[in-house]
Amino acid sequence: MTERLDGTVALVTGASSGIGEATARQLAAQGAAVALVARRKERLEKLAAKITASGGTALVLAADVSRQDEAIAVVEQTIKEMGRLDTLVNNAGVMLLGNIQGADTDEWERMIDINLKGLLYASHAALPYLLKAAEDSPRQVSDVINISSVAGRRARMGAGVYNATKFGVVAFTESLRQEVTGRHVRVSVVEPGVVATELTDHMKPEVREQTMKPFAGITPLEPEDIADIIAFIVTRPWRSAINEVLVRPTEQAF
Repeated sequence: MTERLDGTVALVTGASSGIGEATARQLAAQGAAVALVARRKERLEKLAAKITASGGTALVLAADVSRQDEAIAVVEQTIKEMGRLDTLVNNAGVMLLGNIQGADTDEWERMIDINLKGLLYASHAALPYLLKAAEDSPRQVSDVINISSVAGRRARMGAGVYNATKFGVVAFTESLRQEVTGRHVRVSVVEPGVVATELTDHMKPEVREQTMKPFAGITPLEPEDIADIIAFIVTRPWRSAINEVLVRPTEQAF
């Protein structure tokens, strides 16, 4: 049984492209009003226009959730403008691969700040409202969806700090799930394999060429594939919680 999301509000971080953009469109199609969060305001505005043209509701919130004050502000602005918060999708992330020896540690800081701290800050700010939504919603449930990665399950050379952030996402998700599941806040982690997004664009060209060699010849997933899974998770009846989903391209063996 699928439940529509009419009357609910979702906040999606990293909504300016890739999985975040596809997820925002999918949740809006299911009836949710969507708060769109990312640093690139122009892209958010274009996405919001597409959502509203299709009959949906979207709120543009340009922000960097790796800054705690901005993470708090987008949650508070969502409540102010839309009145509630039922679904949080923590999707914002960056992948800066490379060996540990001789690494640019500024890249480590960026990954820790965005992949891990941003998710922590957004979750912490949203949790009181998600708990309230679970109490007063006819659906009797609210959701946190955290986007990790296959890299959150399997460490490999050249991805050490990225692995560390994504393993951290999985650990935090499970701990939070245990804390709030009895109050009908479902907490789920989605772990994609290779997806056709801009994630590799931030890497140095020579590093990208070297570290992405094992994935050559694999037909990647599309962002919509992950958005479909997120929509499936949040449209389950309250009694059903999908805690963890690992999804790889068919041709990805590792």
